[in-house]
Amino acid sequence: MLIALIIIITITISIYAFMLQPKFGSKPHGGRMQLIEASPNYRNGQFQNQSTTPQLTEGASFGSVLKEFMLVKKLRKKPAQTLPSVKTNLKELRKEEDVLVWMGHSSYFMQVDGKAILVDPVLSGSASPLSFTTKSFAGADIYTPDDIPEIDFLFITHDHWDHLDHDTIKKLQPKIKTIITGLGTAAHLERWGFNAANIIEKDWNETAGIASGFTVTVTPARHFSGRTFTRNKAAWASFVLQTPAHKIFIGGDSGYDAHFKSIGSLHGPFDLAILECGQYDKSWKYIHMMPEETVQAAQDLQAKKLLPVHWGKFSLANHAWDEPAERVSKAAAASNMPLLTPMIGEQVNINDAAQPFAPWWKNIE
Repeated sequence: MLIALIIIITITISIYAFMLQPKFGSKPHGGRMQLIEASPNYRNGQFQNQSTTPQLTEGASFGSVLKEFMLVKKLRKKPAQTLPSVKTNLKELRKEEDVLVWMGHSSYFMQVDGKAILVDPVLSGSASPLSFTTKSFAGADIYTPDDIPEIDFLFITHDHWDHLDHDTIKKLQPKIKTIITGLGTAAHLERWGFNAANIIEKDWNETAGIASGFTVTVTPARHFSGRTFTRNKAAWASFVLQTPAHKIFIGGDSGYDAHFKSIGSLHGPFDLAILECGQYDKSWKYIHMMPEETVQAAQDLQAKKLLPVHWGKFSLANHAWDEPAERVSKAAAASNMPLLTPMIGEQVNINDAAQPFAPWWKNIE
């Protein structure tokens, strides 16, 4: 019994010491916590979704999910081959070009109306506090922080490890002028050395002017947050980005719900909607959309074009790595929704409504 107790204490102390590392971020406190507590979206000690949102679907349990991950054989969760890519040189883009470059999963670069924008960059090769787990697919990490130019606006949708990567953010820090995020996430960024004066954090449905002709409205999503065992101390968000010539919806992780139609009614139509499509499962259908729901959400938003993200780099769910692309392509075709499916690194012309993209994921084992 004594030996067992010593082992338990040692493990507990080791875990506690490990989680004191800066990469786990910080909980909001002081004036920031007062601001959060005043939010209508923060109740009972945590941020709340607009609709009742259980982490797991009715009938599912942590045990059943764990069993499925460990015992149910799922083929092709990762590609057996190196993914194809086209590496656009971001530093040599002409200022008058309106372009988007997807970097896999939910990381992408945009240059719109002369401003350089980066969203949820995870460029360290892993989406986990343990760098040897949740590794990126071979060929998916063609960009490093060194390839990124100076960034006018960095958007962080929420603080999960596959969206907010400490190593990437620290390396990019000298290049970032302004960060835009939801309430609470700035606590992590300040611990990592960012100046609070350069961070704009807003509640859902709050708007900020970020440059001449540029405004951003923080809008709802249906998800959760947390980098440790404590959840929902920071908000999860999507963004309505209005530039002088474009209106773009930057979607974070979200289950399907009525908020998409509300955002479309208030802020639409959108020239482009960027929405999650991947890492879904029947056991957590309320916090991640199925690909068919991604297309429906784009329609609700009154989007002219859809770029599906949150796939193609990490395996976080029990589906084939290319299933999101197959299902969203089929659903978009059936709904006449123009779909953008670039390879990682391939340049997307935001002004071209009919730019063709080959189904590059096909014939990859």
